[in-house]
Amino acid sequence: MTLNLDQLSRCTVAVDLGAARTRVYLKDTGLVVDEPSLAAVNTRTGSLIAVGELAGGMAGRTPGHIRVVRPISGGTVVDIEMAQRMLRFLVDDKIRRAWRRKPLLRAAVCLPHDAEPIAQRAAVEVLSALGARRVELVDTLIAAAVGCGLPVEQPEATMIVVCGAASTQVAVLSIGSIVAAEKVQIGGDAIDYAVIQHLRSEYELMLPSQGLHPLHLALFDRSGSGTEAEVRGRDVATGLSRTVLVNTAHVREAIHTPLTAVLDAIGRVLRECPPDLVADLAERGVMLAGGSAMLPGLDTMIEEGTGMFVRIAEQPDVCSVIGLGAMIEGKIKPLHLDPMAS
Repeated sequence: MTLNLDQLSRCTVAVDLGAARTRVYLKDTGLVVDEPSLAAVNTRTGSLIAVGELAGGMAGRTPGHIRVVRPISGGTVVDIEMAQRMLRFLVDDKIRRAWRRKPLLRAAVCLPHDAEPIAQRAAVEVLSALGARRVELVDTLIAAAVGCGLPVEQPEATMIVVCGAASTQVAVLSIGSIVAAEKVQIGGDAIDYAVIQHLRSEYELMLPSQGLHPLHLALFDRSGSGTEAEVRGRDVATGLSRTVLVNTAHVREAIHTPLTAVLDAIGRVLRECPPDLVADLAERGVMLAGGSAMLPGLDTMIEEGTGMFVRIAEQPDVCSVIGLGAMIEGKIKPLHLDPMAS
């Protein structure tokens, strides 16, 4: 399926269905929805109780008959009906009224580079249920590159690493197309799991998901190797609440192993590229985007492993939807894209 910017400029809505967050960009308005991809459901009645931030606050705190679910995983829809209900709830009446005034509403949606046909159909069904008469599919890697301000339309290589919650995608782009790409099932969730396992084995502490946030903030502080962070959790043996001081240097060592998979993916992509493009990358470096691009030590590890300098996008978490929004707004030069093929 071939797509160009002329077709995208006819779209009214741009949607990024991420594993962590769902974002909606409305033409001539901007980003109107930026909420966690979560829904709280009453399993007895099947009714939807809450979505987004409100559902996220319920995680781990609900009775047995209320379940918090993720209808989107790895950038693809795994529960079509629940994703439709969640998105319908997130999009308020004002936005829906604006959509209804467009009888031939078109929508654009980001999908992972290796999205299979069944995943493409699922995304189309979700947006069609909201009134979209036509849905254009765009590769997340190209959308993110545009959102980062990379010159994807030029005949020179640019490398982008999109770090999501469930996976990380690596690609080299040239003349608006993907030259080589890799996807690994390592993202922010895998890093969180590594941190939780480290605290359980070293401190005998079970950490709630909300308890990771102060620890992440401490990990960003690279002023000293002996920085400590205060973390509260549940004692494995007694089940009582306990607070411990965690050495963040040791935590960085614990997350280094899953991050190595990202470095391996970059190496494989570089080996697939022609020598001339690799020479371009030595000058241009690597751009990090995605919600997990700020993982502590990721940029340094890539620099040390590849010898190329690494930049983090100004707004790494919203690059994909901003890039897709720029396409539907017609803010970039006309360029023929083949978004779902390398």
